[in-house]
Amino acid sequence: MKQKFEKLNSLKGELFLAGDKSISHRAVMFASMAEGKSVIRNCSESEDVTSTINCFAKMGCEFKRSENTIEVIGKGFGKLTPPNSQLDAGNSGTTTRLISGILAAQKFESEIIGDASLSKRPMKRIVEPLKLMGANLRANENGTLPLKISPSENIHSINYTFQVASAQVKSAMILLAIHLDEESEFIEPVATRNHTELMLGLKTAETERGMKIYASNKNYPKPADITVPADISSAAFFIVAALLMKDSELVLRNVSLNPTRTGLITILQKMGGNIQIQNRRKESGEETGDIIVTSSNLKNIRVPKELIPNIIDEIPVLSVAGLFAEGSFRIENAAELRVKESDRIKSLCVNYKKIGLTIDEFEDGFELSGIPSSDIVEFESYDDHRIAMTFGVLSTLLENGGIVSGFECVGISNPKFYNQLTGLAYNSSI
Repeated sequence: MKQKFEKLNSLKGELFLAGDKSISHRAVMFASMAEGKSVIRNCSESEDVTSTINCFAKMGCEFKRSENTIEVIGKGFGKLTPPNSQLDAGNSGTTTRLISGILAAQKFESEIIGDASLSKRPMKRIVEPLKLMGANLRANENGTLPLKISPSENIHSINYTFQVASAQVKSAMILLAIHLDEESEFIEPVATRNHTELMLGLKTAETERGMKIYASNKNYPKPADITVPADISSAAFFIVAALLMKDSELVLRNVSLNPTRTGLITILQKMGGNIQIQNRRKESGEETGDIIVTSSNLKNIRVPKELIPNIIDEIPVLSVAGLFAEGSFRIENAAELRVKESDRIKSLCVNYKKIGLTIDEFEDGFELSGIPSSDIVEFESYDDHRIAMTFGVLSTLLENGGIVSGFECVGISNPKFYNQLTGLAYNSSI
């Protein structure tokens, strides 16, 4: 599907986004693991979270959706039932990697598959650390899906320091650890999103080597009533668009403000972005609030290395802000972008070259400068939802608009993106 975008002059109004995808994944998983009824409000409507729901439905959990609520009947400790076919994670790396830690503790065999994109993404990063805990799982010879998991009698606790800054690897190990009597201790040298720790109520402590995290079956999920705040990664596209369009004033309601996820706001504010936070509060243990964005003149800054894990999903749209900011935009220390739904460094560079920009691509990032041409071009999504939305935003800022091919992939995270973006150009509340 090719989606045409016209130039938009400003964004005004209020936006109510669906629930945060990362938190929604975990809410579904923990409700499915708990014994009895849980309620999830404002769960993400993305295809990725639907993949997680479908996997647990295959293991005997029940889901009933009504309006903005999902009721979940979970199976309880050790009571998930063997699936009668492969577990299809679709395009979702979060589903695959987190559920692996859960499946490694079960008494039945399982196999995880995914779509063509997910089947290219690296799984050794979870296979190897889970094996250190005694798990019996294997990827194919390329270290990718399908992932086959068998019961193991040798599962044990561990003291482990994470070798890669990845919330998915961290969560996979934690989710295996909460099936064990003996406490595991993990050290995270570089902070990543901590939704798993918060939602499971894990004890943590700051040390000289990083954050220490403790997990055992004392932290196994119990039935809960969970309200999921709006997805800040989805909000990022609208924040950048509103900053760059003249005479814009946008309010994004009830957005997740978890400190491990707000690096983009920090960077944009340092670039001169007029972004205000109001009505701060906690929802189900997670910080949330309203984000008010007003059009601003931006100036590029050096993006600190330590913030890269915090903003890894927002770098594509941050580059759009950088393009229209004073000075050249440069990102480094972001090699992780190459193993996302697409090689995002390559995807960004190829698309930016189409509008005549000067691009310097390197292994862990790129530098971008120049003035966009006025030609109408067709950007390629590479079946990557964040690339599709990034160049959708960029198209609305170009004099003659633009086209994004393969745009249907936005359903992976925000199927309403196009209508939300264009609706706000007419002062709507969505």
